[in-house]
Amino acid sequence: MKSVLFNPFLRLKESLLLVLLIFSSCLPAAEPMSLSRYELGSGDKINISVYGEEDMDKELILSDAGTVSYPFLGEFRAKGLTVGQLEQMITNRLKEGYFIDPRVSVSIVEYRKFFVSGEVKSPGGFQFEPGLTLEKAVALAGGFTQRASKRGITVTREENGRPTEHELSLNDSVYPGDIIVVSESFF
Repeated sequence: MKSVLFNPFLRLKESLLLVLLIFSSCLPAAEPMSLSRYELGSGDKINISVYGEEDMDKELILSDAGTVSYPFLGEFRAKGLTVGQLEQMITNRLKEGYFIDPRVSVSIVEYRKFFVSGEVKSPGGFQFEPGLTLEKAVALAGGFTQRASKRGITVTREENGRPTEHELSLNDSVYPGDIIVVSESFF
């Protein structure tokens, strides 16, 4: 039988791991975007279809005003609605004299762009993909310049119809339409 010697460094290592584990569980996680809560906006490309009615399948882009034009319904505002809300609205309006029991499906084909400016190598507009974090968005923009502040990153995001400004960390979520500004570091 082998004798196990007391090793104070092993105990220290185990203690540090425990502290890190506890600390990391207390940090807020970057909240991923949920399709069920995502509000449509100008520039989003959507597909609307009615089951069994191939003539009603349309791929549309929300206009600057947030409107789309659809057969029988004409032009209507879709901006600010979720996919589920838009499905319900179209279903209800098609029941008003056009179809008995329409089965409407709405899906997002392409999200509107987000924008990165400031101290990144290739500022501009980029195609959004679900699960995008600030770190990934900066990578799409070519990465940080040497003068970039990794702490001074702000995002302007539309919330309740108004632009609001937030400070983000690298693992925070980015949303379609966000305007990200990476400021210059002074140190």
